[in-house]
Amino acid sequence: MDNYSVKKLSKLAGVSVRTLHLYDKLGLLKPSVRTEARYRLYGEKELLRLQQILFYRELDFPLKEIGAILDDPAFDVVQALEGHKKALLARKERINTLVGTIEKTLVTLKNNTMLQVEDLYDGISREKMEAYRTEAMTKWGKETILEAEETLRSFSKEEMETLKKELNDITAQLTALMTGDPKSKEVQECIARRYQIILRLTGGQIKTGKLEYFRKLGELYVEDNRYTPVNGLPSMELALFIKEATAHYVNSQKQ
Repeated sequence: MDNYSVKKLSKLAGVSVRTLHLYDKLGLLKPSVRTEARYRLYGEKELLRLQQILFYRELDFPLKEIGAILDDPAFDVVQALEGHKKALLARKERINTLVGTIEKTLVTLKNNTMLQVEDLYDGISREKMEAYRTEAMTKWGKETILEAEETLRSFSKEEMETLKKELNDITAQLTALMTGDPKSKEVQECIARRYQIILRLTGGQIKTGKLEYFRKLGELYVEDNRYTPVNGLPSMELALFIKEATAHYVNSQKQ
């Protein structure tokens, strides 16, 4: 049976070496062999487990939950694959609906008219949107989130679009730099700009510990990388890169 090095497995599965190292550290995907030189080697069993991890990540499962599912003695690979197939087909249908909604929106905007509110939410699960909001309130407190939402509503459309564009531009720059050193001057300049925008968006609602809040935000991207997309899909590699760059920025500001 062939064994795969970290580099070879990374290329085969389309994930970064940094991601495989993280999975090893978390106990989510351990190598089958560690050589005397401390090289990681993976076998067929690990390849199948990685496939399951990637499927569950595609379906937005947190890493801790994936580990619990895969380590359950009752876990059945065939049954899991059938479930993945069904879920992905449902997602494909939802994406097709979203594309249709975007096309209708573009036509409407080009005609200088506005869709009905119901049309704007067509294809987007209200339950999932509410779940995200509830999750944020649980982590940061209901009052904090309500005040932050009120702050966001105080921005004009032009101001909000400018901030969103700046964040998107910074993310694009970080994406282009993520194969390099997260501590480099160029990366740290991007993170500093990102920090200032986050402060504006929170509108001063984070009264103390702003740097630690910013660090925690970077850490959350690894646990939930919906907010670090590359080519429209969540990227664990980018999430890890931003986490490392953010941690270095916070530490440097405290010195």
